[in-house]
Amino acid sequence: MLCLAIRIVAFVALILLLASPLCIAIGAQQRESNRVSQTLLAEGDQLIDGESNWRDTEKSHIQDPSGYRHLPSNNTDQELDNDRTLQSGANFNLVQAMCTMDFWILFIAVAFGMGSGFATINNLNQIGGSLGYRTFEKSTLISLWSIWNFLGRFGAGYVSDHFLHLRGWARPLFMGITLAGMSIGHVVIASGMPCALYTGSLLVGVFYGSQWSLMPTITSEIFGVLHMGTIFNAITIAAPVGSYIFSVRVIGHIYDKEASTAWNTCTGTHCFRLSFLIMACATLLGSLTALALFFRTRSFYSQDIDGTSNT
Repeated sequence: MLCLAIRIVAFVALILLLASPLCIAIGAQQRESNRVSQTLLAEGDQLIDGESNWRDTEKSHIQDPSGYRHLPSNNTDQELDNDRTLQSGANFNLVQAMCTMDFWILFIAVAFGMGSGFATINNLNQIGGSLGYRTFEKSTLISLWSIWNFLGRFGAGYVSDHFLHLRGWARPLFMGITLAGMSIGHVVIASGMPCALYTGSLLVGVFYGSQWSLMPTITSEIFGVLHMGTIFNAITIAAPVGSYIFSVRVIGHIYDKEASTAWNTCTGTHCFRLSFLIMACATLLGSLTALALFFRTRSFYSQDIDGTSNT
């Protein structure tokens, strides 16, 4: 009876966690409705003032040193607005995006971050086996990974939004922080200490999920939303590429080298220690590349926030 009650409570808590993003969506919709209402009122005032004010507004384009430009959002001619946005560089197509340094910085960060995350979950069962975990414990690890992944996706979006609008912190900064957190998680797993696999998988799972929350948003903000789907999915090609490198060329190769020739199995912390140290260095390098993107786009984000607050 007690077990049934615990399962019901856990089920209800999980359903509430899964439904919690609806609150964010509803709140965002309300804020967007308020913003649109304020914009319509401002447009009405500008129409009363006459065409001269509209021309003054057209001359107030903002351009920062990194090459990003922002246009006022009160154009009534949609086709004219799209043409000017494309000319300003706010919306890139795939070819244009691939010609920028920002695209390849994101590509490298995804390869190191998501690639090592894929490699961890792909080998989590085998890692547990090498450390002597029972089947139930290995299944629990994989189930917990899904929860940590969800919490990372939910939390990173909320935290990055909060600090972006409150203090103007560029979103790539949080990408660098999460990659550094993944590096710490890999080191914890490599240590082989008691419960290290639980603690390390928690850190890697949360920060791995954070990457999936931050990457689409950063892509849309830097390259625009017109071709966001194509550009983002082109960047995420780095995830399976990184997964192949870390899973096959790093973890698989080192495991086979450490395994006994008789049974082709490996037991002990040495089976995966070097692999996770390599992935820790890779995610730390990915964190540095994300910080480079942060410094490249910091003025762009600050001007974007200033422009939003003034509308």
